[in-house]
Amino acid sequence: MITRRFAALLAVGLPLPALLPAPWLAAGGVVGVVVLLALIDLAAAGPLTGLRLRRAGDRQVWLGQTATVTLTVTNTADREVRLRLRDSWVPSAGATPLSHDAVLPPDTSHDLSTTLVPTRHGDRPAVRVTLRSLGPLGLAYRQRRRTFDDQLTPAWNLRVLPRFPSRRILPEKLSRIRVLDGAVVTRGRGHGTEFDVLREYVIGDDVRSIDWRASARHHDVVVRTWRPERDRRVLCVLDTGRTSAARIGDVPRLDAAIDAALLLSVLATRAGDRVDLLGLDSEVRVRAGGGSHHTQLPLVIDGMASLQPALAETDFSLLARELLRRDRKRSLVVIFTALDIAPMLEGLLPVLPRLAARHKVLVASVRDPQLAHLTALPPRPTATDVHTAAAVERVLTQRDRLRELLTRSGATVIDADLPDFAGRVSDVYLLLKAAGRL
Repeated sequence: MITRRFAALLAVGLPLPALLPAPWLAAGGVVGVVVLLALIDLAAAGPLTGLRLRRAGDRQVWLGQTATVTLTVTNTADREVRLRLRDSWVPSAGATPLSHDAVLPPDTSHDLSTTLVPTRHGDRPAVRVTLRSLGPLGLAYRQRRRTFDDQLTPAWNLRVLPRFPSRRILPEKLSRIRVLDGAVVTRGRGHGTEFDVLREYVIGDDVRSIDWRASARHHDVVVRTWRPERDRRVLCVLDTGRTSAARIGDVPRLDAAIDAALLLSVLATRAGDRVDLLGLDSEVRVRAGGGSHHTQLPLVIDGMASLQPALAETDFSLLARELLRRDRKRSLVVIFTALDIAPMLEGLLPVLPRLAARHKVLVASVRDPQLAHLTALPPRPTATDVHTAAAVERVLTQRDRLRELLTRSGATVIDADLPDFAGRVSDVYLLLKAAGRL
């Protein structure tokens, strides 16, 4: 195959014979010479069959951060190869640069680095490495069929973990966990329902925590201390149905739910509770969790990375069957979904009383701030402005009615704006844990 240099050489050489007596004959001679040089260049190009490829580098990265993957090319042939290589990834992987040039003498290797800045979470695979062997003059090159490149391309997948903007408030929430666990010295009876240890009475302690029998044995006033419940179950349920694709500001609703679920999962793991993940719409997409306390959080985060919105209506009866079938122990079930009246009336509300009878259920939804703005009329409203405001008021009224119905069915409803959403979910968890209601 010919290169652009071949075409440039023809473009320069063909006008010259116009000055000679026999221009057509001279033009043919120029074309013949250039074609002959291209054939010689093609014959001198190194073989592609002697090339071997392997990859190394990052396999996991948080969304918004940078990953580096190195492609090592080894020339096992006995001839030099002037290589032009294109390392193709899916567009959302944000790979740069796409092409590399290298000169490989016999029995040598060369490392080619690709920087990845993904724009979406999930799996971002490498697609294909396309190889070209250029001749010394750069007029022609060798390239095999696509099947040859596919067989030679080493498989590689970059798992992009979801964005975690609520990480900024994680230290403050962890400090509250330490207070609950007693790592921070506090006065008073403390929180929780599980007995911890006996200690000497300190002025300011609640007199109701005095253990009189132990005080008689120790000949001193001692009090009982309590610690929060541990090894409780927290199940994060992420609705991946059609409503999860709606954008709240610049963020999809599913991404906002994943952020809040990430914060909750980290807190619950640090507090000694067990965390599981369930992603579903018309079918169960992800089940993650279980294992030891050291492995459950990575499994949950990895499961969240693979979730994407689906063009399907969420079937909450699947959730009821999953919980009632396998979870005998009481759990805190946090359902991240949208407070839309129609899906809730037909999906979640019929099964909610059965879930609430066995588990503590939280329904968490992020609120669109644009709804409040649309209710305000301009100084000189038009008919369109009045109609829009009336429609939004109706939506807000239905939302209030739905919250009341969910509360009557036994659920705790969290309805917050995007900046406060993750913090509100974690605050409710901490309050329930402090009160021993998990």
